[in-house]
Amino acid sequence: MRIVFTGGSGKAGRHAIAYLLAQGHQVLNVDRVGLDLPGVHTLLADLTDGGETMNALSCHFGYEGYAVAGGPPRPDAVVHFAAVPRILMRPDNATFLENVASTYNVIEAAMKLGIHKVVIASSETTYGVCFAEGDRDYKEFPLTEDYDVDPMDSYGLSKVVGEKTARAFAERFGADIYALRIGNVISPEDYAHFPTWLADPALRKRNAWSHIDARDLGQIVDLCCKTDGLGFQVFNAVNDNITAREPSRDFLAKHAPKTPITGAMEGFDAPISNAKARKLLGFKQKYDWREIV
Repeated sequence: MRIVFTGGSGKAGRHAIAYLLAQGHQVLNVDRVGLDLPGVHTLLADLTDGGETMNALSCHFGYEGYAVAGGPPRPDAVVHFAAVPRILMRPDNATFLENVASTYNVIEAAMKLGIHKVVIASSETTYGVCFAEGDRDYKEFPLTEDYDVDPMDSYGLSKVVGEKTARAFAERFGADIYALRIGNVISPEDYAHFPTWLADPALRKRNAWSHIDARDLGQIVDLCCKTDGLGFQVFNAVNDNITAREPSRDFLAKHAPKTPITGAMEGFDAPISNAKARKLLGFKQKYDWREIV
């Protein structure tokens, strides 16, 4: 497939692009900074600008494209990860405005260019605890895609608006637009932190003791690009297991006693459930932290 990937120079994006390349896809990275990855051209663009966004989604993937007359072929899919990636990097209003505008521009451009497969990065922060003020409890476990998302921060709110934007365009154009509520992204070097997290469970409450290996995230993105006909969907993009040594129910009874368990949760299931991604996309995690740490 020919895939335009926005924000591919970031922590999650560079691993996801590497996975997509390994599957044989062609990828154009659109970002504000370059990506040092052989075989991938980076187009520097400001996606809050509608004109730049439209052009970025309709240009050649590299110089080799000019060898064939007739203009750039239409991409098969767009993956939109570009964003201000968290709070306290830009002022709150700038974080919200940049994330909402770029998501709107990318989806609108894709639809009007006839690219009817879009995958956007949403976030675990939509569940309202990650960047909450004070010590806030989740309303229930496991956290599924049907949860009443309720963030109080500018970043999480921007991701909720992105999901609603995706739904509106999917219904209007009859397109497949999948939003990934991405958990805490773990690169290979991040596994060095796990002993500290295991020793102090409170450190992982804001992430619901869940995570996604960056390479497994690449698999989920690939599966989204290959899975057609689902319309608008939200998927939790997380790995299978809780970040704890104890079985999930025992651990949560100690460290999240105010949060009821209202759904299926067996063994070491992560509090953010990836059951939907496993069922509809066929996701099978490859990187289990228990085998790495």
